Amino acid sequence: QVQLVESGGGLVQAGGSLRLSCAASGRTFSNYAMGWFRQAPGKEREFVGGISWSGGSTYYADSVKGRFTISRDNAKNTVYLQMNSLKPEDTAVYYCAASLHSATMTYKYDNWGQGTQVTVSS
Repeated sequence: QVQLVESGGGLVQAGGSLRLSCAASGRTFSNYAMGWFRQAPGKEREFVGGISWSGGSTYYADSVKGRFTISRDNAKNTVYLQMNSLKPEDTAVYYCAASLHSATMTYKYDNWGQGTQVTVSS
């Protein structure tokens, strides 16, 4: 198991930016693909994007493509979600997750952080 702790959420105006961080501890971080998910009130959790264990491949939901960027620093056991041009519909609790499988296999993520709230005001 790997333990995950997100940080960096907050309140931002539409058009603004935030960077979320997810710090990992426990097992070897570089063995894991990492993903970001979000859940808005009354909605199902959705996949935002993922990054391969090496950082060489990234994947994004269409709703965030071109605005969000995922990166990782395996030396710091941390994955990041840079969010630009934020919209009110990006408001959600954001979760990072880890998987020993491909970053695109969203059903295989089995290590989860506690989440961090992102609120985008109009």
